[in-house]
Amino acid sequence: MDALTKDMVEQALQEARAELAKHHGNVEVLAVNQEGVVLVRLTGACSGCKSAPLTLRDVIEKSLKARLPQVTRVDALL
Repeated sequence: MDALTKDMVEQALQEARAELAKHHGNVEVLAVNQEGVVLVRLTGACSGCKSAPLTLRDVIEKSLKARLPQVTRVDALL
C-alpha cells in the first residue's frame, strides 16, 4: 500500500469540497502522518459552525476513508 501523502489527500477531497462549497465552506489540509491521521482546518462558513464536528465526520472523514484506505482518522484544528 502506498504511503499516504498530502497530495493524495488533496485529490481525494474534491468531492467533499464540492459539498462544503454549497454551504460557502472549504477545508485546508494541514498535515498528514504515516499513521494515517489527517489534520485539517475548516474554513469559510464551516469555520466555527456548530455543525463542524458532523461535517468533519460525515463529509470529510467518510469521503477520505472511502478513497484512501490508509486514512485512519481526520482531526480538525479548531
